[in-house]
Amino acid sequence: MDNRSFDLAIIGAGPGGYVAAIRAAQLGLRTVLIEKGELGGTCLNVGCIPSKALLQSTEHFAFIKDGARTHGVESDGVRFDLGRMLQRKEGVITSMRKGVSQLVKSRGAEILKGRAFIERAGLLKVMTSEGEIAVDAKNILIATGSVPVGLPFLPFDGNHVVSSTEALSFESVPERLLVVGGGAIGLEMASIWSRLGAEVTVLEFLPRIAPASDAEVATALEKLLIRQGIRISTATRITGGTASASGVTLEAVKGDEALSFSGDKVLVAVGRKPFTGDLGLESVGVARDSKGRIGVDERFSTNIPGIYAIGDVISGPMLAHKAEEEGIVFAERLAGQVSPLHPEHIPSVIYTDPEVASVGLSEDDAIARFGEVKVGRFSVAANGRAIASGHASGMVKLISLAKDDRLLGVHILAHGASELIASAVAHMTYGGSAEDLARTVHAHPTLSESLREAALSADNRPIHALR
Repeated sequence: MDNRSFDLAIIGAGPGGYVAAIRAAQLGLRTVLIEKGELGGTCLNVGCIPSKALLQSTEHFAFIKDGARTHGVESDGVRFDLGRMLQRKEGVITSMRKGVSQLVKSRGAEILKGRAFIERAGLLKVMTSEGEIAVDAKNILIATGSVPVGLPFLPFDGNHVVSSTEALSFESVPERLLVVGGGAIGLEMASIWSRLGAEVTVLEFLPRIAPASDAEVATALEKLLIRQGIRISTATRITGGTASASGVTLEAVKGDEALSFSGDKVLVAVGRKPFTGDLGLESVGVARDSKGRIGVDERFSTNIPGIYAIGDVISGPMLAHKAEEEGIVFAERLAGQVSPLHPEHIPSVIYTDPEVASVGLSEDDAIARFGEVKVGRFSVAANGRAIASGHASGMVKLISLAKDDRLLGVHILAHGASELIASAVAHMTYGGSAEDLARTVHAHPTLSESLREAALSADNRPIHALR
């Protein structure tokens, strides 16, 4: 059996794992990155990247088919080629996999393909295609990510009952698609297939879709998605279901009413759970909570010295950029540096059209925590760039603390909101106020001016909006 020694062994090459490997190698730690599948993890291979590729392709198609005429562009007879869309998506994935490999190797970290098992703190066994390898590592980092949660009475079958993984590779457009779960994944998949002609129905257990978002923004998004042709049923509890060769039927309850929904396929997008199976955590004694999450301290150390964890396997939002930041901070703290982390300023995005991007507290949460707050709003319909580009749906909402004007939350519903939110994150990270954002000069005409107008509105002095 081959034996190798490292300062750090990382299990899982998703956004958290490979970023931690790069940063650790930069800091001079002998590092090995262990991955049983493809580099990039769920995000790159069957999550963030492929979904954005398809969202972009279908957004182009929807615009040419339905929106180009308003710009004086005639497009009669436009059609799509699903095969080429999927081929392009796979090309994007392949290109980025190569990029990750090059980045990790260029920093001096080693990549080991195989399944890792923790024998004890300081020792791993890795099953590779060439046999078993023993890896001695002073430190072990678990970054194995998460997997989709299914319905207990209707398990995934990869055909009629699918997760987002299969929904990214349908060989044909389903006539009727049921989506269980109105969060980011469900709404993004609903948008993709609705644009291509599927009759999509989103079923959400909670009273509104996008339940993690600000209530006002989520309600506005729901209206826009319904206008786009997506059917939405909130406060709907799925009680049972059957799948057959002819499709899927779901039984549900909404209030006192019993409902039934039928479709060719059902996408279950009710959440994800930490993936920690087959690592040997039980035998080593690594503590986990009732949801399967690994407990860690401020250095990401578990209850077993020398074993650490980041990303989806620990508490907090299951977001790629959260895992990336934790990977960087972990490596820097392991190397003895003082490295800050701001978990309260991690943004989230739903990549519908318009997009929803948020950071910080919602209005309801801000009031519950702090009491008196100020709220500024600005309708994107009053923004010159939005009007000129034909993307004038949405709003910007800003919440600040009444006593000192400190920013508590910013919520954007707009085309390109994912790119705008970084400005709000920066202001909040440095302890900025609504006044700071209002005094920041934004280029004209840009959609980013909506942020400034929302900040001005919080102080009852908007320039381009009526009060």
